[in-house]
Amino acid sequence: MNYVTYEEFKKMDMRLGLIKFVEPVEGTDKLLRFEIDFGPIDIICDPSCKENCVCEDGDCVCVQDCTCELPEPPFGKEEYTGRDVRQIVSGVREFWPNYEELEGNYGLYILNLEPREIRGVMSHGMLMAVDGKDGNPVFLGPQGDIEPGAKIR
Repeated sequence: MNYVTYEEFKKMDMRLGLIKFVEPVEGTDKLLRFEIDFGPIDIICDPSCKENCVCEDGDCVCVQDCTCELPEPPFGKEEYTGRDVRQIVSGVREFWPNYEELEGNYGLYILNLEPREIRGVMSHGMLMAVDGKDGNPVFLGPQGDIEPGAKIR
């Protein structure tokens, strides 16, 4: 067994993600392309924000004057606006011929792996699963109510 240090382990960003969409990767028998919701994104405003203050009779009211814009929604889907939705490719198609049934389920993912191109499709994370009694993969998911993007701790 190869060991990793606790410090190395802490570097892994593991989260539960909600499967929003899944489709086969064209020209392959095993690959599925997932769109996974990992929760709301942090909105970063223009760093040149200025505080404008108006003072009258010794009372001042200050207001932040800046522009904050949401990035374009991932995959051009309006329902993804303001959400961290990532594309992840996984070789599990042979186990789910009715892959559409995976939509709406949670899975465990590692998010901070270096993005990788798999058969012409960029993957921004890795699905974690265990072998079931029948040898087929079983997704790891929550035991209770969670929000997409819940971190593993």
